[in-house]
Amino acid sequence: MMSTSVYAWDIIPFTVSIDDDDMPIGNGYPKAPMQAPTVYIEDYSLSFVADHPEYILNIKDEDGEVVYSTVVYSTLTQVTLPSILSGEYVIELRMGYWLFTGWIEL
Repeated sequence: MMSTSVYAWDIIPFTVSIDDDDMPIGNGYPKAPMQAPTVYIEDYSLSFVADHPEYILNIKDEDGEVVYSTVVYSTLTQVTLPSILSGEYVIELRMGYWLFTGWIEL
């Protein structure tokens, strides 16, 4: 897992991509790049900075299967993942046609 230490929390580095299946027809790609969200992890807790947009959170196993999914509403700053998860996972945050992807180890 690649991470940068921030006190007791680790920041999750995300890549940014566009999910073409969700792109409205005829609108084309946005001109400006989208900034990746700032999310920290400690054990099974994810911490989001205040004033973030609403995301769909997916946790995927090594086979690409979604093992956990939830909506992270814009009013939430913390999400606790199920403690039954153990190992390395792909974390996805979806916001419209934007897809933010990273790796976490639980």
